[in-house]
This record gives sequence, C-alpha cells and structure tokens, in this order.
Amino acid sequence: MTTRGRQAFSLIELLVVIAIIAILAALIFPVFSAARGKARATHCMSNLKQIGMAIDMYGQDYDELYPFAKDVADHYVPEQWEQYPYWQAWIPYMPFLHDALDPYMRSHELWHCPADKGFDELEDSGFPLDARPTSFKKLGASYYYRTEIAFRLLPIGQMPDPAATNVIFDGHGSWHGHGMLRPEKRWNVLYGDGHVKSANTAQYDQAWDTPLVNE
Repeated sequence: MTTRGRQAFSLIELLVVIAIIAILAALIFPVFSAARGKARATHCMSNLKQIGMAIDMYGQDYDELYPFAKDVADHYVPEQWEQYPYWQAWIPYMPFLHDALDPYMRSHELWHCPADKGFDELEDSGFPLDARPTSFKKLGASYYYRTEIAFRLLPIGQMPDPAATNVIFDGHGSWHGHGMLRPEKRWNVLYGDGHVKSANTAQYDQAWDTPLVNE
C-alpha cells in the first residue's frame, strides 16, 4: 500500500513538473524569440550600412551619382511604373542594383537579410510577386531601391532632406515585425545621409512621401 501510494504521488508530481515546465517555456519563448529577432535586425542594419558605403564608392567612379539601376521588383513587376511610361521604358536596359554594387562589396551575401521570409505580393501594390522561400534566394536580393532616385539621375545625398529620404530598405515590413497577436510591421531603411534605422509604418510612409527634388 505504501509503495503504490508513493508511485501514484510520483506520477502527480511528474504531471505538476511538466505543467510548470510548459508554463515557463511559454514565458521564456517570447523572450528568446525577441532576442533572435533583435539579432537579425542588427545584422540586417549592418548589411544596409555596408550597402550605403558601396553606394558612396560607386559614386566616386560615376560622377557622384546614385546607381542607375533597378531593383528586383522593377524587373519582375515593371507595370508598377505604368503612370510613368518614360521611366518604365528604361527598365529593361537597366542593370540590377545588386549587380551594379557587387564590385564595391566584399560579398553578395550582404544583400541577404537574415529575417527575409519572402512574400507573395509586392508590398502595398496589389501586384503578385513570388518571393518564396525568400526574396534573396528567389530574386537575388532582400533589399529594394527607391528607383525614382535613379530615374532622376540624382547626385548622392543631394535630396532636399536626405536624412528623411529612403534609399534602400527591406523588401517587406513583416520580416522584422514583432508582437504575438498583432505583429507590427517594421523596415530597416538606409537614408540619403547614410544613416540606417528601423522604421515603423508611419516613419516608413513619411520617408516615401519625402520629395526627391524641390518643387
């Protein structure tokens, strides 16, 4: 009787321990997930910083101009430029941005955001674009370009407000989003003055709305 009682009590203890472990895991997992996401974001921002340095070196060889190049979205979804047919007509003759800058970079892997999870639709456009399993693996780059800069043949950093103007950015805002129930979109962005920061939706939209030339 005593042995059987102890065995039953041990089973209950085991169930209690398992329950405690499950609770602790539920509490700790978000912490580890957030830490991993932070590490990926930091790596991504470092990539963008080095891409910015490559743009500066490119400019030294090309009259201080930003690369006259397209990103992968321009190549695969040129119809996004239908309202600008003159610019759209240039796209087939423009090199990829990553090809234009690769000679100034130590590795093509710098175009790979470690948080890149791909996507099925070009963000905020309604145009389908298969970027699975990742944009880098499928299309060649995780980072995209404000190609209007190239179309306008702008000198490097010579926008009216370079510190507020986006140049290169993550291909999708969900990659660095956080929050378990309602993830917030975030983009790592290289700005015209060379600094890189994580932008929320309002900041990202503001960067897009910053004009490239004085009106």
